[in-house]
Amino acid sequence: MNTNELILAYLDIWNERDPGAREELMSSVLTEDSVYADPDYAGLRGHAELSAAIGRAHQKFGDLRFTLDTVLGTHHDHALFTWNLGTVATGYDAVEFSGDRIRKVVGFFA
Repeated sequence: MNTNELILAYLDIWNERDPGAREELMSSVLTEDSVYADPDYAGLRGHAELSAAIGRAHQKFGDLRFTLDTVLGTHHDHALFTWNLGTVATGYDAVEFSGDRIRKVVGFFA
């Protein structure tokens, strides 16, 4: 996958409502030791912690879906992009890649 495809696949994880299907996506997109942080979470480690947080987000945000807005830049093993959650929220994510998967995500709400 190229960088854009990997970012889109990462957003698919956030949009997936079925925990089993979400885990399959995580296995192909995120490293096993992946780390996620945003203003609500100091540092979720691994697939199970992130999947639980995504499940809580689905309860909070209903049918809203994450979409990619703009990939602002990429260099070496990093990318910065903006996203939208329906029309109610936007944010920035900085990701770090390890090979062909994402190892770390740091999110910011706009």
